[in-house]
Amino acid sequence: MEVSGFMIFTVVFFVIAVIFAFRSLKVVPQQTAWVVERLGKFNCVLKPGLNFIIPFIDHVAYRHSLKEIPLDTPSQVCITRDNTQLTVDGVLFFQVTDPQRASYGTSNYIVAITQLAQTTLRSVIGKMELDKTFEERDLINKSVVSAIDEAALNWGVKVLRYEIKDLTPPAVILQAMQQQITAEREKRAVVAASEGRKLEQINLATGAREAAIAESEGEKQAEINKAEGQAAATLAIATATAEALRRVAAATNEEGGMNAVNLQVAERYVEAFKELARTNNTLIVPGNLGDMTGMISSAMKIMEGVKQGQKGLPPQN
Repeated sequence: MEVSGFMIFTVVFFVIAVIFAFRSLKVVPQQTAWVVERLGKFNCVLKPGLNFIIPFIDHVAYRHSLKEIPLDTPSQVCITRDNTQLTVDGVLFFQVTDPQRASYGTSNYIVAITQLAQTTLRSVIGKMELDKTFEERDLINKSVVSAIDEAALNWGVKVLRYEIKDLTPPAVILQAMQQQITAEREKRAVVAASEGRKLEQINLATGAREAAIAESEGEKQAEINKAEGQAAATLAIATATAEALRRVAAATNEEGGMNAVNLQVAERYVEAFKELARTNNTLIVPGNLGDMTGMISSAMKIMEGVKQGQKGLPPQN
């Protein structure tokens, strides 16, 4: 009986030791804070890892996550400055920074910051007109975060940011806004078309002006080139004529030069008269046949003189 009683006592003691050890050892996960109360009073906050408490005297009263928590705030109807109803839906991001205050600062910090976010949002939107609420989302978000963060310090919570998910005006307002957008786009299309026509006319006028300038420049250059060509041709003719005259003059100064000149003049005179008579049906007779007879006689004498010169005979007078 004594052995069996001792064994029972040993088993009971072992079971109590195991229960005591199990109740005294607490393993806290990372990014988690456990608030321990001792006899109903705050004692400490257990850090992540292995912790020891006194069983049956200390107990874990609250468990808080230290991660960033997204909180979807319920949608609500807000009234803008110009008396327009606006349904607003948003999401709030917060984090527990002080587990003790989060445990004892308020009965439910999630409900507290949710209600405060809604009331602050109604106040901020009530100061704006409808069009501004769509343009000033960042301002609304910052205003809500600033108001909640100041009050949430006593709750051990840090509000990180607030984001508006949706702004929904009434259907009538949406229809009016759609009509306004359509009219504005039509106005922009008309303005763009007129600007296009304006640019087209400017481009056409500029092109015509540049074409006229280019054409006038081309005509000017052509006239210059033509004048320069005519001047060069006249100069060349004058130079050739002068050279021919110099050679004729030099030839006349040589022996028999004047006889050759007289012979050529007589030939050209007869040739010209022949051509004139050939191209006209009217009989043309020189006014003074003696001039023509004299010209022919002179030509014959020159030819005779040339022949005698070739034979080595002295010319006959």
